[in-house]
Amino acid sequence: MVQDTAQQAPAAPATPARALLPLILPALVVGVGASLLFLGVSAAAEALQDVLWRNLPDALGVGRYSALWIIVMLTATGVAVGLVVWKAPGHAGPDPATTGLDAPVLPPAVLPGLLLATALMLAGGPSLGPENPIIAVNVGLAFWLGRRLLPRMPGGLWAALAEAATIGALFGTPVAAALLISEALAGRQLKGALWDNVFGPLVAAAAGALTTTLVAHPTFDLHLPAFGRPGWGDLLAALLIAPAAALLGMCAVRAFPYVHGGFSRLRHPMLALPVGGLVLGLLGALGGHLTLFKGLDEVGEIAADPDGWSAGEFATMTVVKLAALLVAASCGFRGGRIFPAVFVGAAFGLCAHALVPGVHPALGVAAGVLGMLLAVTRQGWVSLFTAAVLVSSPAILALLCIASLPAWLLVTGRPQMQLREDGTPVR
Repeated sequence: MVQDTAQQAPAAPATPARALLPLILPALVVGVGASLLFLGVSAAAEALQDVLWRNLPDALGVGRYSALWIIVMLTATGVAVGLVVWKAPGHAGPDPATTGLDAPVLPPAVLPGLLLATALMLAGGPSLGPENPIIAVNVGLAFWLGRRLLPRMPGGLWAALAEAATIGALFGTPVAAALLISEALAGRQLKGALWDNVFGPLVAAAAGALTTTLVAHPTFDLHLPAFGRPGWGDLLAALLIAPAAALLGMCAVRAFPYVHGGFSRLRHPMLALPVGGLVLGLLGALGGHLTLFKGLDEVGEIAADPDGWSAGEFATMTVVKLAALLVAASCGFRGGRIFPAVFVGAAFGLCAHALVPGVHPALGVAAGVLGMLLAVTRQGWVSLFTAAVLVSSPAILALLCIASLPAWLLVTGRPQMQLREDGTPVR
């Protein structure tokens, strides 16, 4: 049957190799540049984070993660980012609630303010990741420079190269970019074969990923206890945890336009962001320091000792982090939603393990992350890929593929955690 269909379908016209070869050098340059910018912003944010959360409280004789310091720092971060959004050209980019991984091409004058707002956010502790603003900056730079240095190249090519390069740099592998691009191209009428269309972006993603790997040596593996041969109980656990995490994520997605609308009524970044920072500080004081920041380092900490917290503590971290993600994405902080969602899903999976010790922690984490990312991002392949690389277990992959099916039925056709400019949800 498959063979008959393949014989009946018209073959896509092949793109000559000489048409693809000119893409290699620009893609390599964009890939390396995108990775270096991401690494530079991350290094600057980490240095500032050390000052704000280690050197300064130590000098003042205040506990680094005391409730008072968390509230003060998150509120101050809201004030600092609010000043940038208020005064910077272009107000540091569009409302982050309306943006996703497919970034618009921003004018060059907007990019410094967006970078500064992102670095301050990453250092100050709000629960957002760097992905959306870093992609937007790289897209803007690549488009602006590419159009001037190589004006004969299509303008859309530079955005595609920069997006793929940044995703490769963020995940440390071009596979994530390839999956995202393939998903974005699904349903479109392509000129040439699929691999002809992804050739340039995949080169850029590989260059970005390799640069990040050589410079920073990142890893997503949480080094959880090894998962052995799966059994029927494991399949049942995956089929329950992933949809349950997706349902929890959909609660935040449903609340997103209402919370965003509430902050929008404040009408000024110097009101919305400080108030948002104060709310985040109160949430951080409730959930503890592990519920702060983008969440990648923190998820490694909770995964290092899966039995070190009770089910109630994991549940508290799950709910607080999800609420913090919702508030941070609604009040105007410049950042992305993928990395904090990973923490939420991991804490949810570890809560399942704490409630039912028979649930393997690696399976709980992977299934929880899968369900949460499906709800928040609506990116099926990236959700599956991220959940799989966290546990580095081929045996879990088949369980995740099966568990993704009921989770997808819960989220497909429903609103995403992204809004249009008029405040209505994107579906």
